[in-house]
Amino acid sequence: MLSKFIDAQVHLNTVSPEKMEKALELNASFLSINTNIPFFESIEKQEKVILDLQKKYPGRIQYITSFDFRDWGKDSFTTSAINQIKRGLSNGAVGVKIWKDVGFELHDEKGDFVMIDNPIFDPIFEYLVENDILLLGHQGEPRNCWLPLEEMTVDSDRNYFSEHPEYHMFLQKEYPTYEEQMQARDNMLKKFPKLRYVALHLFSMEWSIDEVAKRLKQFPNTLTDVAERVCHLQLQAKENWEAVRDFCIKYQDKIMYGTDVIDDGNTTAEEIAERFELLWRFHYKFFATDEILEAPEFRGRFKGLNLPKDVVKKIFYTNAKNTYQF
Repeated sequence: MLSKFIDAQVHLNTVSPEKMEKALELNASFLSINTNIPFFESIEKQEKVILDLQKKYPGRIQYITSFDFRDWGKDSFTTSAINQIKRGLSNGAVGVKIWKDVGFELHDEKGDFVMIDNPIFDPIFEYLVENDILLLGHQGEPRNCWLPLEEMTVDSDRNYFSEHPEYHMFLQKEYPTYEEQMQARDNMLKKFPKLRYVALHLFSMEWSIDEVAKRLKQFPNTLTDVAERVCHLQLQAKENWEAVRDFCIKYQDKIMYGTDVIDDGNTTAEEIAERFELLWRFHYKFFATDEILEAPEFRGRFKGLNLPKDVVKKIFYTNAKNTYQF
């Protein structure tokens, strides 16, 4: 492992010390992202956990705030959202996240799905631009979500959507398509070219490094991360190792490492700490060595990318340090 690194996408929703002790042991830091997820605590309670952890482990955690839709459909929605953003930033947050409930859950007065390029969000994005506030976005889902099970590219998606058909968009024809989700995100970025934006999960275009590269080039104020999508890079490396390696080198200043591990109390603290170490070491081997590896998400072997040391340092440390003010 590197002498120090940053896991730049986690959800630390408990104050259990085991994960932090593991981070101290391996000299890791965290970016914890507060998110308006239904099975999470409120944004305010998520924030309180982070503030407690920051006091106990100074310098080890930065966090991203968010806003909810408690006033959705009211004239006060925009003001409420901006006030929630201001509160989070005043408590030390280094950016704001908008989640995939935009595009999946929200409806307008006609009952139509509301996408991220809807004008109702414009005042919020204008506020972020005017105040140079970083926005993180998770829009859409892996493209596998819109494919039949037999056409999905990794077993982790296939297993999940077979067990949760209600979230399998291939079966839910009334929802926006994958292409509509991606187009709405791109439209928003075109509308606000000065917005500093981190497109989480490889822009939700994990299936194609070419598509990710197009966006990183088209939108110069954007970065991305690999959280919960490393297996998709590994799958592409299995077929075209050189292309994945070249992608990481070409965009070395725009890619950040993260795991997207959720620590919400449903898994024991010891297991969470072990999960972190397992992923950190496995992913480091993929990016930093030329070892022959196997992933649990698909069959077959692939070779580690063996990226130059300075590139590995940027992906695992420097880019997140600069972006999230560590």
